[in-house]
Amino acid sequence: MRAVLDPNVIVSAVIAPAGAPAQVLERGLAGDYEPVVSALLLAELADVLGRPKLRSRVAPSDAAELHRRIGERAVVVPDSTGAPPLRSRDLGDDYLLALAHAQRAALVTGDGDLLELAARVPVFSPADFVRMLEERRRGKGD
Repeated sequence: MRAVLDPNVIVSAVIAPAGAPAQVLERGLAGDYEPVVSALLLAELADVLGRPKLRSRVAPSDAAELHRRIGERAVVVPDSTGAPPLRSRDLGDDYLLALAHAQRAALVTGDGDLLELAARVPVFSPADFVRMLEERRRGKGD
């Protein structure tokens, strides 16, 4: 299974290491599913982590370590040039929909504009994605 993590999930994982976003990130880095990233996604992540509001909560060295780990474990693919299957109310998020669609991956996000599309495309909240991973694990007899 492949999944695109919205940068908001990754940032949430760093800020709240006991929450569902952290479980999603760690399980991807551990190989429970295949995380997929692109240059645009990594650039947005770097931008958000570099903002003054977050720099006070995430040390630059921790942000750099996170980028290194993601780069080692995730599948880095070209940014999608195709149109997304649906458009988000926030057009800035459409690249995530296009990336997930092109890579046949689920999109994991905490963004309400994207989550409202879940009935039509594979979009999951972090908590729902963790539950799905657990169900898959139980189904495999683990």
